[in-house]
Amino acid sequence: MLRLRLFDDVISGFGDDCKVGPAELEAVLTPGGKGNNAFSMADDHGQDTPLSIEISVKPMIRRSGAFDVRRGLFSGKRSADVDLTASPIHAVKKAKDVTGITPKSNERLTNGIISAVETLDIGNDMIADGSSKYSLPTISGKHSDLTAISPEVMADVIRGCFSDVIGDVTIVDCRYPYEFEGGHIRGAVNLYTKDEVNSLLQKPVADGKRHVLIFHCEFSSERGPKMYRFLRAQDRMLNSDRYPRLNFPEVYLLHGGYKAFFNKYQDLCDPISYTPMLHENHAADLRHFRVKSKSWTGEDGNQKTSRRHRSRLCRHLSL
Repeated sequence: MLRLRLFDDVISGFGDDCKVGPAELEAVLTPGGKGNNAFSMADDHGQDTPLSIEISVKPMIRRSGAFDVRRGLFSGKRSADVDLTASPIHAVKKAKDVTGITPKSNERLTNGIISAVETLDIGNDMIADGSSKYSLPTISGKHSDLTAISPEVMADVIRGCFSDVIGDVTIVDCRYPYEFEGGHIRGAVNLYTKDEVNSLLQKPVADGKRHVLIFHCEFSSERGPKMYRFLRAQDRMLNSDRYPRLNFPEVYLLHGGYKAFFNKYQDLCDPISYTPMLHENHAADLRHFRVKSKSWTGEDGNQKTSRRHRSRLCRHLSL
């Protein structure tokens, strides 16, 4: 049917002067037909031009299936030394050899991490590196991911009741300076920015000496927990190649913050006073230190402060 349509198109292209019918043209174009080399047309120069056309028949290319198509499409993205028939285990071993990690060293590293994780999963009484149990009695606080102590235990720490098991202790007060100056726990240090908290990790830690950190803010609901988590994240990053080792594996959060402690142990505060964060006489200080606490000088060394807080601070200073 397709061949007949082709003949009709060819004849119509010659116009009305064409003296060749469809049957004759088919006989000419059909290989081995009776019209081959027997029928000719005169050209403009009076020479006969054979109408038979030799059509070379090309062998059909056999397709081996969709796999060949995919292999052709992605052959440029696969390295030459990849064996598609190799087992997954063989491929993993080959990748380790290329990266320089021997199977034995990788196995020891993996087993060490698994052992550490299993140790930490035994119970919540293990400190963050799994080396020992917590030194201080803990309670269930508002933050399930953080280890908390009560104001009573905090008072015992200050009085030296745990000096036989704790080598050193640092009480980190994350409130703003005007709050700290208005009354703080005896012996506490005021670290309210991430830069200041991060500086704790830059100090050398004596091996075998248990150094305990206790974080708190006014209520231990936002600023204290935030700095606790930040220090732990930085500590993990600093010791990423020695997991689960930490500079400060034993860290606590004072439940209820400074307010709860001050209500029971005013004699252990210096001075014996309590300045709330939202004190009406420190509205300007609050705006200033809140902006400063949100800035973070990370590894790039560039201070990152939100544009909104900078504009608010400039507007306040212009008043």
